[in-house]
Amino acid sequence: MAAKRPPDKPAAVKESDGFVRAIARGFGVVEALGRPPGRHTLSEVARLANVTRATARRILATLVAMRYCASDGRYFQLRPRALGLGLSYLNSLPFWANSHRTVEALRDETSESCALAVLDETEIVYVQRLPSRRILTANLGVGSRLPAHVISLGRVLLAATPAPDRDRLLDQIEFTKLTPRTVVDRGALAKELTRVAEQGYAWVDGELDLAICGMAVPVRRPNGQVVAALSVNTISGNLSEAAAKRRFLRPLQQAARDIQMQMPQ
Repeated sequence: MAAKRPPDKPAAVKESDGFVRAIARGFGVVEALGRPPGRHTLSEVARLANVTRATARRILATLVAMRYCASDGRYFQLRPRALGLGLSYLNSLPFWANSHRTVEALRDETSESCALAVLDETEIVYVQRLPSRRILTANLGVGSRLPAHVISLGRVLLAATPAPDRDRLLDQIEFTKLTPRTVVDRGALAKELTRVAEQGYAWVDGELDLAICGMAVPVRRPNGQVVAALSVNTISGNLSEAAAKRRFLRPLQQAARDIQMQMPQ
């Protein structure tokens, strides 16, 4: 499984009515504190957040005073209160609060790993992930990110993105051959996304990891807007696309409908 990519450093943006640089730097420091190994010196935070030591010192002092961060005099690390920042986003998702039981039921019915994810530019972010009890013990959980174009969850979400935005995202993708099966041609990927949109599901076999394949379907709001994708993943080589469709598509579609029905109108 590919390692989780560290977040990009924020681009330099000038202060304006629509951009407050101090807030951007503050979030940059919080993201730096969340990087392995989980505790950092002042100099390390400044380097990771791409700010001066003086700026990092002021931001860290503020975070300590607000109880988002702790320090032993040399090292700084996030406190449990910082978890609320991520939970605020999860709680804002219209499907998240009531989706766990549905994903769990899907995992139990299929006996395979199941996941729910959203799109963030060219990556997917897991908001639910339940591994099977027998395989796929990859260290992925809520908040983990993967390249969208090489997994079924991401292809469903890219396919549902309006054409102008999808074209912009395709232009940003780094087409790297992660395995011999990885699609590395923009035109071929665009054609596959059209097929995904038409058939209502995505099947990806061994493009991120040769050992893993998966099928995903969209999760929609009651008004039809795609807000997430739901997947079942298993060991590559066990199933063809046709066999996976017979085994997984109906349970996936039913689970997606169940999640949709629990969303507010």
